[in-house]
Amino acid sequence: MHGDETAPRTASARLLAVLAAFDPEHRRLGLTALAERADLPLSTAHRLVAELVAWGALRRRADGDYEVGRRMWDLGLLAPVQSDLRQVASPFLQDLYAATLATVHLAVRDRHQVLYVDRLSGRTSVPVVSQVGSRLPLHATGVGKVLLAHAPDAVRGEVLHALTRVTPYTVTQPGRLQRELDRVHREGFAQTSEEMSLGACSVAVPVVAGTDVVAALGVVVPSLKRDRPRLVAALQVAAQGIGRTLTLGLPPDGRRG
Repeated sequence: MHGDETAPRTASARLLAVLAAFDPEHRRLGLTALAERADLPLSTAHRLVAELVAWGALRRRADGDYEVGRRMWDLGLLAPVQSDLRQVASPFLQDLYAATLATVHLAVRDRHQVLYVDRLSGRTSVPVVSQVGSRLPLHATGVGKVLLAHAPDAVRGEVLHALTRVTPYTVTQPGRLQRELDRVHREGFAQTSEEMSLGACSVAVPVVAGTDVVAALGVVVPSLKRDRPRLVAALQVAAQGIGRTLTLGLPPDGRRG
């Protein structure tokens, strides 16, 4: 049962709680469910939702449920991770897709998860659970392992002590995963084999701008047995192009104006 004593204290915190009620598993919510997930009294949720709908942050569907509105999408596109990184990387992702015909991912670390910034779908029938804007475990994805290997020690330690199993092949032993992360530093790439989705393997490399790893670039394929060296080489060429463009402040096509 909800009451004012359990609700966020400030008006802005209450508005943010309403927006935070939505996630990849809860894209549409009725008012009652929304109030429960935001930990707000129903009357408060009703008032805040009405304000957000009027502003365009939420949209009321014909069936009465609510979903995130177009204005939130417009705002999200202004974030540097979208407007800068995605714009710069786009032509290189297109080239990588043309060279591999695999599903291509561009991702960054968001706390203890990997956030997918862009994706090009491949023609092969490989099960892929990622979507642009979705977040997945760092330890179970190729791009995630790259980002985890280059994460601060505190973040890496927290992830290593809370490993969850997604498939029977997910690496959940801290020592084994740490050895894989050490190998990322030595060899320059990470790989997975059915750790996030059965029937899907991935390989990924870091995107380095200056001296910082700012993103990870990866592909998803049915198998890495024969094509891994070719895929790693293609990924490294694309990642170097993205990193060089970001470092030098070049236009998205990588050439000086």
